Amino acid sequence: MSAATTRSRARRAPALDRLCAEAVDLAREAAEEAAAPGVVGEYVEAVADGDRVVTHFFECAEPGYRGWRWAVTVARASRAKAVTLDETVLLPGPDAMLAPEWVPWSERLRPGDMGPGDLLPTEADDLRLEPGYTGEDVPPPDSAVSEELTDRADVEDAEFVTRTPSRGSIAAVAEELGMRRARVLSRYGLHVAADRWEEAYGAKTPMAQAAPASCVSCGFLMRIGGSLGQAFGVCANEFSPADGRVVSLDYGCGGHSEAAVMPKPPRPAAPVLDSMGADEFPLRPSRDSGSVPETPDAEAEDLGHS
Repeated sequence: MSAATTRSRARRAPALDRLCAEAVDLAREAAEEAAAPGVVGEYVEAVADGDRVVTHFFECAEPGYRGWRWAVTVARASRAKAVTLDETVLLPGPDAMLAPEWVPWSERLRPGDMGPGDLLPTEADDLRLEPGYTGEDVPPPDSAVSEELTDRADVEDAEFVTRTPSRGSIAAVAEELGMRRARVLSRYGLHVAADRWEEAYGAKTPMAQAAPASCVSCGFLMRIGGSLGQAFGVCANEFSPADGRVVSLDYGCGGHSEAAVMPKPPRPAAPVLDSMGADEFPLRPSRDSGSVPETPDAEAEDLGHS
């Protein structure tokens, strides 16, 4: 027998055993025993898993398991006519509704997901952080308060005055200056924050592209300390879309303090009143003014008296 023939037989799909394929009733009884009443649906198909090993599939009518199938595997021994039950399990079919692939919470978390009362633990080896100033339990060997120099001073009967403050004093001063933190931002953490802020409020945003000027010349820009202060600041313009946000110095918006000067509204001229002179107005209009109708003389008017 050649090697090609051997590989061909090894890749040959197993034949469907007749006795195992006919054991549909046995498979249904096993599925109904494992499932709830009325959950096992119509018969689907039989698939050969090996020599004298067949799996029968039944539809699952349970709500929430659309496309799932009850799989009952039966088998029989060589030269035996009795078919025995192997296992019963609920499996998803080709069009089954499956849950999305599980992702750890640390990878699912997005900015803005935290709410009041939520706690976000930080890993001990977080690349964004590095050890800060916490002090040392044991001073360095070459320090004035080290045990080696103290023992040497006792042997040589020497006296020295140390100017190095104690560990408690160093911790108190560090805490007062705001330096007593277990971990601080690493260089990687600084770069990640800078990239994130630059993407949200940087020079390549549509708002910055249409702005009349950049934030570096805006009077509403508040400077920040540290190394990031060379490229970022905080916007203090209540009408700006970046109010209260960390913005790049190359960012800009229409609320720039020097973009335009608001023109003053025109004021009407003050009324002119002449309080020194007096205008003469007649009490009765003159007869030749044309505004009084002509009437006959009172003396020549006939009043009808005899």
